[in-house]
Amino acid sequence: MTEPRKNRWLLNLVLIVATVGLLGVTMLPLITSAIGSNSQANNKPSPSPSEAATPQKADIEAQARGYEEVLKREPENPTALRGLVEARLRLNDVKGVVDPLEKLAKLNPNMTEYGVLLAQAKQQLNDPEGAAQAYRSILQAKPGDLNALAGLSDLLIKQQRPEAAIGLLQDTVKQAPSANKTQPNAVDATAVQVLLGKVFASQKRYDDALATFDEASKGNANDFQPVLYKALVLKEQGKNDEAKPLFDKAASLAPAQFKDQITRLSTDQPAAPDASTTSPTTPPPGVTPTSPAPKN
Repeated sequence: MTEPRKNRWLLNLVLIVATVGLLGVTMLPLITSAIGSNSQANNKPSPSPSEAATPQKADIEAQARGYEEVLKREPENPTALRGLVEARLRLNDVKGVVDPLEKLAKLNPNMTEYGVLLAQAKQQLNDPEGAAQAYRSILQAKPGDLNALAGLSDLLIKQQRPEAAIGLLQDTVKQAPSANKTQPNAVDATAVQVLLGKVFASQKRYDDALATFDEASKGNANDFQPVLYKALVLKEQGKNDEAKPLFDKAASLAPAQFKDQITRLSTDQPAAPDASTTSPTTPPPGVTPTSPAPKN
């Protein structure tokens, strides 16, 4: 399978996962822009069960059985594994995706999206230890993987362990210079600092959050996200006069598709990140998550 087709399959997979609750917040930069562009289509009224649900379910069940038959003969067939994951997710069978995802993650160690999806599936199945292990397996090989860092941080916060999440991200930032010396660009310290600032903000540690966003801005002056989050934290504290120029700066730095959204955020009611409702990687309401802006 060519790389574009692989990416297209991952895009479709994550869109499906989002519909069954496996991904409360999409964290994969690969698919975020597509989700935003398809939002209007996703909001169209669904067909009634009498119109579509029964035949669709029967067709998907037949597809799943077909993939299962292939895997009996070829247990590591990547096309059948991906097809089975997709079919079972369409059937809302989260438990059923664990085994094929484990195989896909093992067969494709460089495609960490499989490991992230596996971790999220285990979390959805109330297996936090299994989820944490899946995330840590990714981070052992790729300590700067933002999806795994965000997922593990979110998991720790949901376990009422915010200090563990903070420590994870702080350690990653501290180890970034040595990691990048061994493997260039292994850890994007600026992006990890943004995650750390969001965790601080979710715990209402606003001074720490502001300081962290300032550090992130020093690391990459062209990234609009730390500027925007700092503005949101100030706004949450009622410091609108201080927040206003930062909103303007964030809008000037942001890609064109986000400028209007940032303007709306500057006038909306306060919406600082809340650990009970958002992942550390969740952008402010109305802003699609993006990969960190390129450094100079």
